[in-house]
Amino acid sequence: QNLFWEEKGAFTGEISAAMLKDVHADYVIIGHSERRSIFKETNEQVNKKIKAALKAGLLPIVCVGERLEERQANKTFNVIADHVHGSLEGLSADDLSYIVIAYEPVWAIGTGRNATPEQAQEVHAYIRGMIADAFGKDVAANLRIQYGGSVTADNIALLMAKPDIDGALVGGASLKPESFIQIVKQCVPKNKNGK
Repeated sequence: QNLFWEEKGAFTGEISAAMLKDVHADYVIIGHSERRSIFKETNEQVNKKIKAALKAGLLPIVCVGERLEERQANKTFNVIADHVHGSLEGLSADDLSYIVIAYEPVWAIGTGRNATPEQAQEVHAYIRGMIADAFGKDVAANLRIQYGGSVTADNIALLMAKPDIDGALVGGASLKPESFIQIVKQCVPKNKNGK
């Protein structure tokens, strides 16, 4: 759920990309809202972590999202643009083929508030548009953008029906096996026989 950008050194409590590779991790969550708010992680630090992950062959899941007061002040797109541009600074179009972006509306995580599928789609489309402008339409079309705001078995199908939502970054519901299984079942494409 995190990594440090330095390969080695005296960084007590930090986990390097090499350590994650040693335990056979494939993905790493970078820029999670808790890291940004509690540990004051900046876009520059997120960017360093992304580059370290890519160098080590890890696939970064890069979180972006706004707090409630930012949404209420109509600053959602400003915050998202700042997170996306700052986090992806200096990366190439090829790098983006190894990155997943997760829209994480902080105001909808563990608060009892939920983003509607339409609100989520609006931000996902905005992110895809920014990526198209910066890296080209093909890169944007192939970029996976996940939704990570209180995903449940009750809302996953509606979210996944939206054209720019490519998956889910499941939080609390992943801690309850039966709940998580229900989410996964709703995401698996059915064959012609409905199985």
